[in-house]
This record gives sequence, structure tokens and C-alpha cells, in this order.
Amino acid sequence: MGLIRSVVLIVQQVILLNAISAVKATAAVAYQANSSCQSRCGEVSIPYPFGTGGDCNVSKHFFITCNTSFTPSKAFLTTSSIEILDISLNGQLRILADGSYDCYNNSGATRNFTYWLQLGKFFINNTRNKFTAIGCDTYARVEGFSGQRYATGCLSLCNNINDVSNGSCSGIGCCQTSIPKGVKSYNITIESYENHTDVLPENPCSYAFVAENDNYTFSTSDLRGFDFKDKLFPVTLDWTIGKTSCKEAKMDTKSFACKKNSKCIDSEHNSGYICKCFEGYEGNPYLPNGCQDINECVTMSPCNGTATCINLNGTYDCLCPPDYKGDGKKNGTGCSLPNKDQSKRSLLIDVALGIGVGFLGILLGIVLLCWMLKQRQISKLKRVNFQQNGGILLREQLSKRQGYREEVKLFTVEELEKATNNYHESRILGQGGQGTVYKGILADNRIVAIKKSIIGDPSQVERFINEIMVLYQINHRNVVKLLGCCLETQVPLLVYEYITNGTLFHHLHDDDAALDLLWETRLRIATETAEALSYLHSAVSIPIIHRDIKLANILLDNNYNAKVSDFGASRLIPSDEAQITTIVQGTFGYLDPEYMHTSLLTEKSDVYSFGVVLMELLTGQKVVCFKRPEEKRVLAMYFVSLMKEDNLLDILDPRVLTDKNVEQLKEVAALASRCVRMKREERPTMKEVAHELAGLQAMPKHPWSKSKLQGEESEYLLGDMCSTYTDGATSSSMGYDSINNKITFELEGAR
Repeated sequence: MGLIRSVVLIVQQVILLNAISAVKATAAVAYQANSSCQSRCGEVSIPYPFGTGGDCNVSKHFFITCNTSFTPSKAFLTTSSIEILDISLNGQLRILADGSYDCYNNSGATRNFTYWLQLGKFFINNTRNKFTAIGCDTYARVEGFSGQRYATGCLSLCNNINDVSNGSCSGIGCCQTSIPKGVKSYNITIESYENHTDVLPENPCSYAFVAENDNYTFSTSDLRGFDFKDKLFPVTLDWTIGKTSCKEAKMDTKSFACKKNSKCIDSEHNSGYICKCFEGYEGNPYLPNGCQDINECVTMSPCNGTATCINLNGTYDCLCPPDYKGDGKKNGTGCSLPNKDQSKRSLLIDVALGIGVGFLGILLGIVLLCWMLKQRQISKLKRVNFQQNGGILLREQLSKRQGYREEVKLFTVEELEKATNNYHESRILGQGGQGTVYKGILADNRIVAIKKSIIGDPSQVERFINEIMVLYQINHRNVVKLLGCCLETQVPLLVYEYITNGTLFHHLHDDDAALDLLWETRLRIATETAEALSYLHSAVSIPIIHRDIKLANILLDNNYNAKVSDFGASRLIPSDEAQITTIVQGTFGYLDPEYMHTSLLTEKSDVYSFGVVLMELLTGQKVVCFKRPEEKRVLAMYFVSLMKEDNLLDILDPRVLTDKNVEQLKEVAALASRCVRMKREERPTMKEVAHELAGLQAMPKHPWSKSKLQGEESEYLLGDMCSTYTDGATSSSMGYDSINNKITFELEGAR
């Protein structure tokens, strides 16, 4: 036996030497796409998926410009002036960023600089960077976009520079705050209360910047003067591959970036993924054969003196000499010869093992009993929730099956948990003030959208069941279908059909997507939306007012067909009532001003919101933007004022304006102006709006009248309000007025 074991050792050592040679031969190509790609720019290493062009970078976002006019050469992100300090395969990128300053003298402001950083693909790391402001009469803010508009800031004051302490940024001379998660851009602005009058000349300027946590230490000398002309600050960014999760990315094997001996890790930003080599491997996981086995026998010396180390793929083993027993690893039992006390130790081990197995059996029995009791409690809770949510009443209604679609279904908790991977963050499609929408894949492979509310109101159960039965009856090609619900949870879950192509907001306001949204497509989407609203107002048994019509609630399928969605704020209007009094709810910019001031809700409130949607389609501008001048911030007000001045062409989107369709655009603009008249009785009905749009769509070459459009009389109650509302989000799940006790608005910024 000893001879055989010796032969095995010799063979294993030969294999080890061959493996070491193979690693050396392939190590040279582990960090670049091919031999022609540039692997460095000055002091910066450029690993794939980044590169300097051609096939050397995975996409345009990972393109690196190497400027050789510097000594040494400097690397810049894509074609921008953003200098790169370091690129890490762990999904991080270090760059240099500027800051803002604001200086004063006895006459007032002398000079200032406002810095704006915009990143299309990369995220600013919210744990490794902070926002810092310096000054004795300073308040600074950083704002931008993280899916929606955000703003944060801090205040720094001091009466005397002697009150300031070096290294302290607690608000006296210096202040700091965190950056929100998921930020892709930021704009830094600085202002002063007294123009530094009380602290001149010791502190003539205010400064603000974003920098890595440990990169800047405050000094009192910075208050006297801080040279921003040549001062740049290191900022850490996060980068990911693509926009999908690992599970979705793996479905497309051709574009999946993670290569052999690597694993896929979902991004914490819910957008894209990164790749890492398996444990026991190192290298570039984005390259074929980029992850190479680590030879632990050489790099670690993991075995004790008597054992032989054998390298294996991704691991290693320590082999004791012939006739020795034990674990040859340094943290193991060691290699030793058997002795006469071996049998006694074996007996003790057997006794201990028997006791351990018996104890484990008892423990498993207790765990099983607890699990059975817990399952009984869960089943009881589901029955209670089902009854409280009106499950019995809903079953009675469904049993009649008169006028309802056959695919109506009551889902179980387990079905929806499995469909959403237990409501994993990667399945989130959107979040609002009242709930979250998840992407779900049912057992029959149907893809659905599942709305999970935050709160519920037990007193509204009967009305909820009545409303859900009405929604079941909606069967219009331009309205998202409600497929079913789950009543076994504390708050009901609603299951809708899944629309694949995102929102109209994305397609209109994303610079790349808007290029494909021609005027003919915009007009067709507007017509289909109007027909859907007309159907809701007049064709169903109980009229429905949507109450939150906006671009974000108009979904598009792959053929750019409109689908009206999100009935979380909708109200049913009894046939014997033309209007109802309700708590005001909607989105700022789209909200009917008369409804806002009287709380009287009618179908004309939807007409107003739709008129604003038409204005967005005509202009390509966002409904509210605080980056625009004050008279242009609210699109509806600005649009109507231009109509009255006969200056409509000043605001029309140049991407849709042609000599052939200018008159058609004017006709649609006139219709939009009538929709937003202050008095609801002067607005057309949705049926009239849909009819007029259908006529315009059907006759694009009609010789329209050349008469000038007259300005429509429009008074707005929004004028004193546009600067008083702060950011918020509208409801994205089924809700009731007894729950929604405040107005929720959504403000969108513009780049």
C-alpha cells in the first residue's frame, strides 16, 4: 500500500508542475480583450469591458479616450472631459470632479461657478462619497436625478473664524451630508444669507463639492481662500453591465458578459450586474479564460511540513505521507502515525457520535413541531385576511359570472410569492406613495404586473369589491387588463397584464427614445388614449374617472399601442350624479385647477389632464421643470400664453414639426387649449376629443384652413402655487379617499 501511495504522489506532483506552467502561459492575456487592445493609458490600467474603441470596449459607455498630449497620458470617460483615476473590476470607477464657488466683496457678488456632473450609465457611490460645503455664511444644495428628481444640502455658519475647529464639519465653518442612492447626475448651487458681509475679509467665498469620504479634511485656512481653478476632487462611481438582472441576462447567452469560472452578481442599484471570478480563481471574468485557477500551493503554502500540497481547479488538497493518518492542512489535525491508544479514541468518538445523533433527533422533532404550529397560524391568518378583504363577497359576485371575463382569478399567496421570487428587489418595476409594482412570472409562464399596496382600509371592503368587479368588466384594447387579485394578505394584491415597452414618459423624454417617436406615432397614441378615457366615462355600466392621467400612466406595447394604467386613484361615478366631492388627489402640472380648489370631481378633470398630455406630445417638454425660467415652469400656462400671442411655433418640438403637418399641429394645439380651460363647462367631453383626434389622424393630408388660431381664454389657479409644492410620488396601487388624506404630486426635472 505504501508503494502505491508513493507512485500516486509522484504522478500528482507532475500534474502540479504542468498546471503551474499552464497558468504562467495564460496569465499574460487575462486582463485584455485581445493583443491589439490598449491595456494602459499613462498610469491608468484599462481592463475589459472598458477599452479605447473598436472591439476593445463592450459598449459606447465604456469607451476610454487616451489623451497623449499630457505627460504622462491621461484617460477620460467616453468623449467627455471627466478624467479617470482608476478602473476596478469590482464594479467601481474613480474620476476627478469639479466643485462650485460663490465669492463676494463689499459691493456684493464678484464671481461664482456652478458645477453640473451628468452620467448616463454610471451611478455615484452613496457610501464612499459625501457632499461638503465650506463657509461662514453658506447654504449649499446638491440636486439631480435618481429615477426621479432629488435635492439635499447642508448649512454652514460662523460669526468668527476663531470659532472654527480644524477637521470638524459639523456645521460651523464646514458641513457635510450624504448623497442619495442611485444618483446618476448632480448640480451644486451655493447661496448666502448676508453676502458674507459679517465675515469679510476672513471668509469672502463659499465652496461646495462632492468627494470621496477620506479625500478631504477641513482646515480653517480654507475659509480664507480655496483655489478652485485647478482643484479637482476624486469621486467613486459604480458601473454595471446592461440594465437587466442576472437571471434575465443569462437567457441571452450571446450577450451575457460573465465568462467561464465566474459568477453573476445583481447590482444593488437594481440596474444591471457585475461578474466575479469563483473562489479559488483570479483574473478578468469578462474575458474568455479570463478567470484562472490560483495555485494555492505556491501562493499560500497551506500544508504542514510532512504533507504534500496538491493544486486542484479552484482549490487544493494536502496529502499525508504513506502510512500516516490525519489532515495535512495547517489548520487541520496534522499527519501522524497510528498508536495503541487509537482504539480507545475510536470508542470515545463512537459514544460521542451516538449522543450527538440522539440530541440532533430530539432537536429536529422540536423544530418540526414548531413548523407545523406556525403553518397552522399562517393558514388561519390567510383565512382571516380573506374574509376581512371581502373574499366571500367577491366569490358570490364571481359565481354569477354574468358579463365578466373567464380569465378572472383569485390567486393564492404562494402563487404570487413564487411568481415574484418572494418579492425580490430585482423584480420591482416601480414604486409610488401607496405601494410597489413587481414583475411576476406565473406557473404557465405568463408575465404579469403585481401591485402590492402599503396600507388598507377595512371600512372600504364592500366598495373595494364593487370597484374590482367593475374593473373586471373593462375590456378595451387600450386599457391595461386586471387579471385577478389575492385576498389572503393583509392588503389585497392586484394582478394586471404586463406591458413590455415601458411608459410614454420614457419614450418622450429620454433623448435616445424620443428620436423614434414620430408625430404620426404621437398622434395615434393620443387618439388611442382619448378613446380609452371616453370608454371609461361613457361606455361602462358605472362611469369611471381615472383622476391621474399623465405620461407615466400611459404604457406602450412593442407596437407602440397605448395602454392606460394605474387605477389606484380612480373613482366610480353613480349614474344619478354628475359630480362628487372628494379629497383632492393627482399629479402637479396635470391637476384640474377647478377640482383643486372646489374638490368637485367630474369627467372634465380627466379632460384637463389629457389636454396637458397633448401639450407634452406637441412640445416634447416636461409638464413642470424648475430649471426653466419662472414664466415657463408650468407647461400648460406657458403653452396657452403662446397660443394667445399666436407664437405657437416657438414651443413646438422641432423633431415633429414639418412644412406638411404644421396646420395639423395647430389643430391639435387648439384642441389642447380647449381641454385646459379653467371653467369645466367650456371644456369638450372625452368623447368629443376622441372623435376630433380620430378625424385628424384619418385625414393627415386634408387641406386644413390657414386661418390663424385665436388664443383661448384660460385662467389658471396654479400661478401662485407652482413654487410651493415639493417632490413626491403619486399612488401606484388601488386606493380609496378614506386612505388618501393628502395631495400627492410628482415634479420632474429637465437636463
